[in-house]
Amino acid sequence: MTQTATLHYLFDPLCGWCYGASATIGALADQPDIDLQPHATGLFAGSGARPMKSFAAQAWVNDQRIAALSGQKFTEAYRQNVLGADDASLDSTVATLAVTAVADTNPERVIDTLRAIQSARYVAGKDVTAAAVVADVLTDLGLADAAARILSPDTGLADLVRRRTAQARSLMTTFQLQGVPALIAEAGGTRGALDASTLYSGPDAVRAALKLR
Repeated sequence: MTQTATLHYLFDPLCGWCYGASATIGALADQPDIDLQPHATGLFAGSGARPMKSFAAQAWVNDQRIAALSGQKFTEAYRQNVLGADDASLDSTVATLAVTAVADTNPERVIDTLRAIQSARYVAGKDVTAAAVVADVLTDLGLADAAARILSPDTGLADLVRRRTAQARSLMTTFQLQGVPALIAEAGGTRGALDASTLYSGPDAVRAALKLR
């Protein structure tokens, strides 16, 4: 089966709603007629990072809504060790670096990497703002080269993060998208944003929006 649609997926690795969409995204990535292109937006990276303490309680409330809608797990380990840590921050700088390093070295593994980072955070309750933790996640995936670059980032990787983040944000501006997750489809000679809520109804709902049988 040939690819008949390109689907641009805009996300942040520490976005809870993106985690809620992860099963659908994983399924779409495996479908041969869809070319899934992941784009990390850097929403919570760099200047977008913020201390967790001020909104941890509200985050947990939102997480329960996401869990009810998507079936994804937000464990007590996550609540205690991530949301509840005194010095916790919502900072996707390292995780964004990781998915970019993998995009540069093993582009077919980006979605695997994203899902593993999400699982480490929301299920295992690990601090994925720490380079050593994220490097271990990549090593466990057999991505040793990318793991090494997380521990010792080079200027080439930093430049690549800036370029790819700028491209992702340009897409958001072009299609007037306000947040993530977001989907932009190219199919049948047209290009446009899809309703991201379809991500919580499973891959068949996204395929229907793409008009793929």
